[in-house]
Amino acid sequence: MFASLRKRFHGRDFLSIHDVTGEEIKAIIQFAVELKEGVRRGESHTFCDGKTLAMIFQKPSTRTRVSFEVAMYHLGGYALFLSAQDLQLGRGETIGDTARVLSRYVDAIMIRTFSQRDVEELAAAATVPVINGLTDWEHPCQILADLMTVWEAKGRFEGLKLAYVGDGNNVCHSLLLACPRVGMDIVVATPPGYAPHPEIVAAAVRAAERSRVEVVQDPVAAVREADVVVTDVWASMGKEAEHGDRVRVFRPYQVNSALVSHARPDFVFLHCLPAHRGEEVTDEIIDGPASRVWDEAENRLHVQKALLALLL
Repeated sequence: MFASLRKRFHGRDFLSIHDVTGEEIKAIIQFAVELKEGVRRGESHTFCDGKTLAMIFQKPSTRTRVSFEVAMYHLGGYALFLSAQDLQLGRGETIGDTARVLSRYVDAIMIRTFSQRDVEELAAAATVPVINGLTDWEHPCQILADLMTVWEAKGRFEGLKLAYVGDGNNVCHSLLLACPRVGMDIVVATPPGYAPHPEIVAAAVRAAERSRVEVVQDPVAAVREADVVVTDVWASMGKEAEHGDRVRVFRPYQVNSALVSHARPDFVFLHCLPAHRGEEVTDEIIDGPASRVWDEAENRLHVQKALLALLL
């Protein structure tokens, strides 16, 4: 399986869900499942033996840093952490020049930053694969982990309904792009003024051949008969000054027992973490039997291992 997949992915960038087809998403996930099962059996894989990954962090993260570092270690490679203070970007060096220099030192670059345009500019100048570890616009690696978790819980994508409740942010954007690609329905519920960007919604609708894409304001309508319920923090990184106002606006969108009573009895709950317990989700949901958030967090490791092995 690896050899045939590698021919399709080797040397490519992963900047957006736009960069992969539905079949490619499923293939990455299937490979990630195999790698995960291999870990359980004590197997080792050296797909990235001697390879080095530069990790640029202009936004801090627990899960992104640890999962990418461990992924490279498991694959026989090395991950180099670079904070904003470690780079010359803050002192006037262009993103393009940074990309050209790093391409002479490392085999791939992962960047977690604010602007999607910065990621695209980095990739345009780099001669090695570039991976989007998060921007304000998208969070594609997270969504691969989300879909892997759905696959493990449900064994399929087609015919499922995913409800996203909360802020129309980067996670929401990537879910909108991914769900129709794999045949899942997605209904997003946000307060007025916090909907996902119309460009993303339009792209999701274009990608939907037999699945449903809808954006509503009623969280109950979104969650009704849902197989998967997803939420995220109400004030993403960089929006902390809006936190108080957002708490008041988003309170009706809290994922709690009353809201999920409208979902299917066997629904699963996802959250990319960190969670603000008592705000976007209650303890009884995130710690309850429907929660798959810890599997979801672990699966960041496995999908990123699959991605790194294929791209490198």
